[in-house]
Amino acid sequence: MRDLIPYLKLYRKHWFGLTLGMLLGLATLLSALSLLTLSGWFIAASAVAGLTIARETFNYMLPGAGVRGFSMARTAGRWGERVVSHNATFKLLADLRLFFFRKLAPLIPGRQANLRDADLLNRLVADVDAMDHVYLRLVSPLIIGVIGLVAITGFLAWFDPTIGLTLGFILLALMFTLPVVFYRLGKTNGESLTYAKANYRIKLLDWIQGHAELLLFNAEARYRQQALAQQDELLLAQRKMASLTGLANAVLVAATGWALVLILWLAADGVGGSGPDPFIAMVAFATMASVEIMMPVAGAFQYLGQTLTSARRLNEIIQAEPDTPFDPQGHSVRARGDILIDHVSYTYYGSDQPVLRDVSLTLKQGEKLALLGRTGCGKSTLLQLLTRNWDPQQGSISIDGVALPSWQEKALRESITVVSQRVDVFNGPLRENLLLAKPDGTDEEFEAVLKQVGLSTLLDGQGLDTWLGDGGRQISGGERRRIGIARALLHDAPILLMDEPTEGLDRRTEQQIINLLLEHAKDKTVLFITHRLVGLEQMNQICLMDEGAIIERGKHDELLAQGGRYAELCKRI
Repeated sequence: MRDLIPYLKLYRKHWFGLTLGMLLGLATLLSALSLLTLSGWFIAASAVAGLTIARETFNYMLPGAGVRGFSMARTAGRWGERVVSHNATFKLLADLRLFFFRKLAPLIPGRQANLRDADLLNRLVADVDAMDHVYLRLVSPLIIGVIGLVAITGFLAWFDPTIGLTLGFILLALMFTLPVVFYRLGKTNGESLTYAKANYRIKLLDWIQGHAELLLFNAEARYRQQALAQQDELLLAQRKMASLTGLANAVLVAATGWALVLILWLAADGVGGSGPDPFIAMVAFATMASVEIMMPVAGAFQYLGQTLTSARRLNEIIQAEPDTPFDPQGHSVRARGDILIDHVSYTYYGSDQPVLRDVSLTLKQGEKLALLGRTGCGKSTLLQLLTRNWDPQQGSISIDGVALPSWQEKALRESITVVSQRVDVFNGPLRENLLLAKPDGTDEEFEAVLKQVGLSTLLDGQGLDTWLGDGGRQISGGERRRIGIARALLHDAPILLMDEPTEGLDRRTEQQIINLLLEHAKDKTVLFITHRLVGLEQMNQICLMDEGAIIERGKHDELLAQGGRYAELCKRI
């Protein structure tokens, strides 16, 4: 149960709505109990009065008004309780999703990035949804049930202590027994149901997202069968849970029937020492009404195993510490552009092989450095360290003399523009994909920068309202790359980091883009990662990397004169 504590704390923010929902639920329950109890007495008393002289003096109006009043109160209370409690629960779940996302976002660059996208989506949707069981199925029904139990026991005990206490004992025994029994019965299946939902979403998303490639490699049928197999597991778990619900209801109905038989036997000779009279019917109907108390409680705890499993899955994210925590009170001044990388070494988590070995670089404000090397030599890793997605195990990196861990995250992000190998295009219009880089930008600015990067054709037709599709499916890979470059031009930070910015572009377009970027960054500090020997004459420094270390450095002409690895590369082109 300790896994639920972080979520119970969130209830304080919505205490009014949740408490009001429970009060309305209690009012609805008491109205239902009163309606059936009063109806039983009224029907029996009316029948007896009709057979005797009391038919002329019996007050039919007041009990009839009570029946109508309790009926309307029950209907209005049920509607009000549903509206209030569900509104509060939905707000609570919305806050929980935001709370979860805020905890998740700082973890993404670190070890948690190994989680599948579909699994994270399942935690954000299905596992968060399972938290509504805590209030709607556990907390609220138990509190309302206990108060209702005390109310009906006290009411019947006022007429006959033996009958009232007997019914109270039966209800109390059921309230303590049924939740424990059905929690035990549903615990394993609840865990299976939670993981079945996650696995089904993972397989289904793999099948949908990779459908084109699966068709090309004739593997679509196999992946479809895997998704269907996971669907069958999910349906089986749901069928078992539905069977438990049916069993709980059957046990409750049987227990209510036997309790009714016992109470009728106790009341057969009269209630409260009097002879047989309409109060026997009142006691019988009150016993039948007690099912209203137990109905939400009987099978509620069968979902507790599912809820606890979901809570544990959420806690894996919520209680995790980010690999690179930022200081909210850290350095908050926009950078000038001085970069110092001092004897940095880095090894990926779970690996024994260092990807960077004792790397040192110095860039003054406005200087430009090109970093060359074969794939896997550590160039992109160095860029990840500069943006503080990770921290080096040895050495340090500082900007303007301030170590990266001492920066505020907002200030660091505003000081650096990144053109990465992977450009994420969001499923929305072109305008929203550019607003990401400059939230206060105007349509005129966006149109101008799109023309600069050669995307004027995207402005035809719907213009900035052009829908790009999921992952940019409506545009080509080269167009996605140039959207990333347009974002870099809009962001306009003093430090520009470029990781293969022209990958996938033809040679003519590549040269145009390189010239555009260097013109844009003429007063900025630039770190340029590339495989191609384009625009290197304009670099202040060129560093050649191999196996995580810098093996050559200097200007273009100097490295050519040395006749080393860089000169060999240039001769091959």
